[in-house]
Amino acid sequence: MQNTTTEATQTASTNSLSTTEMITTQLESWYESFIILLPNLAVASIVLIITYFISRWVSKGVQRLLENKVNQVSVRRLIGKASAVVVIVGGIFIALNVLELNETVQAIIAGAGVSGLVIGLALQGTLSNTLSGIHLSFRKMVNIGDWVETNGYEGEIINIDLNKFVLRTADNNTVIIPNKSIMESPMKNYGLTKTMRVIINCGVGYESDLDHVREVAKQAIVDNFDQIDSKDDVEFYYREFGGSSINFMLRFYYDIENGLQKLVNTSEAIIVLKKAFDKEGINIPFPIRTLQFDNKLEMQKVDVEAFSDN
Repeated sequence: MQNTTTEATQTASTNSLSTTEMITTQLESWYESFIILLPNLAVASIVLIITYFISRWVSKGVQRLLENKVNQVSVRRLIGKASAVVVIVGGIFIALNVLELNETVQAIIAGAGVSGLVIGLALQGTLSNTLSGIHLSFRKMVNIGDWVETNGYEGEIINIDLNKFVLRTADNNTVIIPNKSIMESPMKNYGLTKTMRVIINCGVGYESDLDHVREVAKQAIVDNFDQIDSKDDVEFYYREFGGSSINFMLRFYYDIENGLQKLVNTSEAIIVLKKAFDKEGINIPFPIRTLQFDNKLEMQKVDVEAFSDN
């Protein structure tokens, strides 16, 4: 019995030593492999660093070459980024070959199709935004710097990225909209034409001479806006009999590049109309509400002396 126990102890000790030797041998093997691959690792690192700087240089160079051929800044940026990605991918494969990881490279290429399918299903929203960004970048009617109105926001396009559409509004706030929303919604682009219509809605009193009001309003616009040559360029229409005024709409075209300039011109038109109407004695009424009491108010006499005594 004692011999059996001793043999078991010796066997366990031998197994323990074997395991320790195996681990030590494996670590030594890895260390030796690391030392052997150390020069290749250094070369691969240098390749990746050089690739990074080359990709930046290629991106800028491609954008510079396209300045005279492609008018849209967003398209030039997109092509430049794509060129940089190609350079970086090539540098990664070169680094893997330097490290003698050919089997890894082959596995990556073999699994690219399956991985692409899985990633595509998982990132449907992101890919949709990216594809929409590519499409927006090649749209000739949408350019950086245009003043547009879309998705309830109005402002200047400052960037069209692969996944977002960036606007700067008139109050200097930045609005970021997903490209997918831009593609699925109507867009009003004020930058396609320099001419924009200014519209003024107002009303005059019922006692006014309507022909005279029309002439005064048109002449005020002609006298104060240098791009309006004659009263025929100013449209004036009476629209309705309002509750306290006869309402009209006045409108004219003016060279305006963005929504802020439209606000400025609208404000100026309101000022000149008010001054012209005041000068001619034309009333711009405001709503008046009359309160009618059918029941007569009863007055009660108060005995002041009795009140004072108390």
